Amino acid sequence: MSTYSATATPFSQLKDKIAAGKARVAIIGMGYVGLPLALLYSEQNFPVTGFDIDARKVSTLTEGGSYIFRIPATEIQEARTRGFDATSDYSRLTQMDAIIICVPTPLTPQREPDMSYVVNTVTEIGKRLRAGQLIILESTTYPGTTEVLVRSILERSGLKCGLDFFLAFSPEREDPGNKAYSTATIPKIVGGVDTISGDLAQALYDQVIAQTVRVDTARTAEAAKLVENIFRAVNIALVNELKIVFDRMGIDIWAVLDAAATKPFGFMRFNPGPGLGGHCIPLDPFYLAWKAREFGVTAKFIELAGEVNVQMPHYVVEKLQFGLNERGRSVKGSRVLILGLSYKKDVDDTRESPAFEIIDSLLRLGATVSYHDPHIPRTPFMRSWPRLVAMDSQPLTPDLLASQDAVLLVTDHSLVDYELVARYSSLVVDTRGVFRTPRANVVKA
Repeated sequence: MSTYSATATPFSQLKDKIAAGKARVAIIGMGYVGLPLALLYSEQNFPVTGFDIDARKVSTLTEGGSYIFRIPATEIQEARTRGFDATSDYSRLTQMDAIIICVPTPLTPQREPDMSYVVNTVTEIGKRLRAGQLIILESTTYPGTTEVLVRSILERSGLKCGLDFFLAFSPEREDPGNKAYSTATIPKIVGGVDTISGDLAQALYDQVIAQTVRVDTARTAEAAKLVENIFRAVNIALVNELKIVFDRMGIDIWAVLDAAATKPFGFMRFNPGPGLGGHCIPLDPFYLAWKAREFGVTAKFIELAGEVNVQMPHYVVEKLQFGLNERGRSVKGSRVLILGLSYKKDVDDTRESPAFEIIDSLLRLGATVSYHDPHIPRTPFMRSWPRLVAMDSQPLTPDLLASQDAVLLVTDHSLVDYELVARYSSLVVDTRGVFRTPRANVVKA
């Protein structure tokens, strides 16, 4: 840990700029995490620039438009009047005082961490790094990424962390569709590679976040984020496995959970589904399990939960096959309508959504697939599913429902008329427990 005096020029100058609201803030990655954060700093009149390698996003923001459902274009336009701009030109990083990295950290096909987005971004920063800059990584990752990987790349510049530049980790905690909490009101964990880096990062977030939670190191902050998401992944795996077990026993998992949830202590409800989705929960457990092997430890519990959750889309397809077989049909040649593409209800976020795994499996089995999602008019490009042909959302009409051999309910959006679905569909496969009362044409999955 650095022993550099907090009165040194790079530190004191940046600290004063932050306190005065004059620090020039760069957010790299204008997605579901980076864009809301950029708008938050803009609202507090910080000079903010958004960076993204996706020219379409940059063009949309420059024109005052929005590509995220919950962010209206008017918010972008208001930010533009305050000086917010977007660019793909990394040479402008030299003008910035604080650089916050919000890029993806996906998995490889072998379910190992794919750090290419972080490495490429940090390499670009390192080429232009100057004394007095603060770099913060927000992308979820394994413990040690910031202190070892990111620091080593940045120090190739000849500048020293804690002396010339400052480095910290602060995990994002976005929850799309949650009306109770926003970027500004969700407590923000902050951990520096050294003490003064942590001080600067906390000072920067204190300007826009209601509560910052300071931890001792960047590694602690990285681990805390993983624990949050592993907790959810393990418990979701548990109820997913229970769903399969109880289904074999002829017991309705939803009725079981309703009953168990009446206990006022010692029970926290998690609901089963068609598989994990979102930018964190399907990925983060594998990051820790991978890193644990470096220390000679096998994270058996975490890996088992991952295996259960990964298999859920295949279980759903099997239940669909069963339902069609009962009606004298095979999946091959059948018309299947997918209800909902997003990974959770009432949002337009499709990252890691199990819907795409299900669609891919159905296409491989020879089905004709279409979809309806009130929040996603056209299928986006998906890194994990580049083979899928783009489709448009179909209007949910009696004629459409009647023309399908099966309707597969993947995401339970509030805007969908489920009575209409039940009335006109010959077969509905319900993965979300929407239909609690037994119906002859509903198969629960």
